[in-house]
Amino acid sequence: MADTMQFDLVSPERMLASYQASEIRIPGVEGDMTAMPGHMPVITTLRPGVLHVEGSEGTQEFVVSGGFAEISATATSVLAEQAIPRAEVTRDFIDELRREAEAAHEAAEPHEKDATAKALSDLAQLAEDMV
Repeated sequence: MADTMQFDLVSPERMLASYQASEIRIPGVEGDMTAMPGHMPVITTLRPGVLHVEGSEGTQEFVVSGGFAEISATATSVLAEQAIPRAEVTRDFIDELRREAEAAHEAAEPHEKDATAKALSDLAQLAEDMV
């Protein structure tokens, strides 16, 4: 089994990362998970949170607002709705994510309210973690 896997992080604006990684900790909607070389294939939905990547350049962290992760034995690709390196996160960025989530919650159909309320809760926790 290989020691690393290909890691790619893409948002609609740009490709944020593409390199070899030994471990990727993913904030999944159904719970956090860790992708490592040899992982069984899976696709998961992301919740707002911090993506931690262990690679040859050390640990890198990215804040994601949601999206999807596709994991295989040799690669993990993250397609984020919005993503930014943690070091570049500002209060304005978090506040904008929260405003968008609040608007989505207000416009949500009754059967979507639980999911949008969970997203608001995840953003509140993310804001607290960023302080």
